[in-house]
Amino acid sequence: MSLSFKKRIATHFMLATALIIAFVFGVVYFIVQQSVYQNIDNDLSFEANKHTHEIELNDGGIRFINKGEWEESEHREVQVNPVFIQLIDKQGKLMDKSPNLKENELPYNGENKFGDHFNTQLNQRTIRQVQIPIERNGKIKGYIVAAMSLDSSLMVLENLRFTLFILFPIVMIGLFFISAFLAGRSIIPVVAITNTADRITKNNLNERIVLPQNKDELHDLSSAINSLLDRLGSALEREKQFTSDASHELRTPLSVLRGTLEVLIRKERSKEEYEEKVKYGLTEIDRMADIIDQLLALARFDSNPELNSQSAIPIQALLDQILVLRMPLISKKNITIDFDSTNCSNTVQVNSFYASLILDNVIGNAIKYSHPNGIILITLTEKEDQVRCTIKDAGIGIKKEDIDQVFTPFFRSDALSHKEIKGAGLGLSIAQKAALAINATLDVSSEFEQGTELNVNFKEILRNP
Repeated sequence: MSLSFKKRIATHFMLATALIIAFVFGVVYFIVQQSVYQNIDNDLSFEANKHTHEIELNDGGIRFINKGEWEESEHREVQVNPVFIQLIDKQGKLMDKSPNLKENELPYNGENKFGDHFNTQLNQRTIRQVQIPIERNGKIKGYIVAAMSLDSSLMVLENLRFTLFILFPIVMIGLFFISAFLAGRSIIPVVAITNTADRITKNNLNERIVLPQNKDELHDLSSAINSLLDRLGSALEREKQFTSDASHELRTPLSVLRGTLEVLIRKERSKEEYEEKVKYGLTEIDRMADIIDQLLALARFDSNPELNSQSAIPIQALLDQILVLRMPLISKKNITIDFDSTNCSNTVQVNSFYASLILDNVIGNAIKYSHPNGIILITLTEKEDQVRCTIKDAGIGIKKEDIDQVFTPFFRSDALSHKEIKGAGLGLSIAQKAALAINATLDVSSEFEQGTELNVNFKEILRNP
């Protein structure tokens, strides 16, 4: 049988409470029972000890003194809970008894001789009994047996037991409905969360869950879901912007290539013109291929951030490889590279795949945006178990208001003023995602028309033994 969440809460609460109430009822019954028996036992012990001073011993046995007065007092007084007294010798033979026993006789229990209280029967009715030895000169002469009816006490216990048995299911049923009502009120925020979630779609991410007044677990859950919706909304906005920018960046070289081909087929041209236009078209195709490669790199980071995360390479060797690959553009712009690794040991290793993506993109940007005949400073600084790589150029720089957006895909600061500089604005986005994959950080500082400094902090490095 499938129960609703509200009824499951009520049922679990009821079962837990049922165990507690059953235990409490049991304790209450036990305490009352013990109190009843304790009061009766105290009365019996008192009566038995009192009558030990009202007996006499002679050669004929054990007898009560003034038994006649005792019998007369029984006729004058109403005894609500009479006490039966009986005298027996050591062998259990009856010597004397109280008048209220009449022809009856209290049973003798040879195993209970020294003040133990126990239940027994008199005329098929339950009584409470005690046996106290009668001593003279250090010798036991017999026993005085005192008994009292348990009818009223057992009736009280039976009524209590019956009341508890009847009260238990009534309390449980009432508790279930009360628990279900309170549980229903308690999960109102959950119902609100469900209703809000049902109304939210891809095109309607602006609606948020109303936070409960009490700052409890449901408040935290609602806040977490609202935060999740905020992140989803931001992700969708970035996706839309990314798709729009990617389409624009890919459409531009395609438009240029189409226009070039249309110009070529309008009329017959010379071999040199054909070669020139084809080379120009190939350049645009290379540009488009580069954009596609960068987009694929970003997609790989999103789908498999642990890609090639185990290989390592000395950081100095990695920088040498990157500079060798970038040497044609470095030579073309006559840029001077000042490489300082004196503060970094040769044993420092970094992740070859991610570190290569980070440093290649950062150094590529430094070369791309440097002025001809400029200088680029590359500095390695080792500190404890971290290493910092600083790349500083004296190029065109970044506007202050654009620094926070340099890691946004397809963003290029003041791109219209530098149309001659080719790029898609994906390099630093790829570098940042690669940095996140290996717990590295990127810090950018720049002065417009003065240059840019970017620090790559590798927080997890290896040592080459």
